[in-house]
Amino acid sequence: MEKDDVKNCGKLLVVMYHYTRDLGHSRYPGIKGLDFSLFREQIRFFKHFFHIVSMEDVIAAQKGQYELPDKALLLTFDDGYVDNYTYAMPVLEEENVQGAFFIPGKTFTEHKLLDVNKIHYILANANEKALLSDVFERMNYYRGNDFNFPDNDELYTKYGARKSRFDSGDILFIKYMLQTALPEAVRNHISSDLFEKYVGVKEEQLAYELYMTREQIRVMKRHGMYIWLHGYDHYWLAELSEEQMRADIDKALEVMDEFIDIGSWVMNYPYGDYNDKVIQYIEKRGCCLGFTTEVRAVELTRDNPFKLPRFDCNDFPPKSENYKRM
Repeated sequence: MEKDDVKNCGKLLVVMYHYTRDLGHSRYPGIKGLDFSLFREQIRFFKHFFHIVSMEDVIAAQKGQYELPDKALLLTFDDGYVDNYTYAMPVLEEENVQGAFFIPGKTFTEHKLLDVNKIHYILANANEKALLSDVFERMNYYRGNDFNFPDNDELYTKYGARKSRFDSGDILFIKYMLQTALPEAVRNHISSDLFEKYVGVKEEQLAYELYMTREQIRVMKRHGMYIWLHGYDHYWLAELSEEQMRADIDKALEVMDEFIDIGSWVMNYPYGDYNDKVIQYIEKRGCCLGFTTEVRAVELTRDNPFKLPRFDCNDFPPKSENYKRM
């Protein structure tokens, strides 16, 4: 099979990565990521069957200033993990292609562990049923007095029946509880309790191990990588009040100032969560493109530029050929 055999019909495929590391030799091999050897193999697959384009190419194409090649494909990396710097960037440089890296501001300015990553490491180390029981127990403990939220059965009926392509209903329920459904203070208490129980290292220690530093981000930019926004605190932006949403985006813009063009920047919504108010505000602040977690190909001539879909890296060889069916 060659590039001409791939049926892409002039559309843009956007690939989403998170962890890219040597999983078997890492401290937490159960984390959901793409093993380094498979990452290298996948980039070579993309180079052989697609045309990997830069974010600058996509921005110019969206503005009508450039025509993307057939079988165009864009590489995106979420959350600012240091293994993107130590493992992914050398491969990208070796293959002479660009990656677009979306980095939450909190990761390199405060060196504090994001809630989403506490949950990743808890899930990597816990038994699913035992963890669900622990979450229920702690929800009962914190409910009442200072915190009011629905009972466990009501919340499970609302959130536990859902499923995703990669998670069971129980795992999705746990994620919703600890990411957005419960009051923020309760989420912080429970996730920290569970992190201490199942992971067993200091949150600050893991934060320093997990994320890129400002200096490493500077190196990536100097080496031609594309650096842009992924919020500040990695919140579900559409779940915030308008004031909180604006404050998070403003803070992200402030700390990312040296890496971005403030008049024409790109947004990647944490958790793929946005609404009309989020889009209106980022457009007002100079954003030109927004990326979601909807799974399909981009059609730049038809799609809203602030609602661009992406595929997961697991949708492509050597993991699968799901991209052909979507």
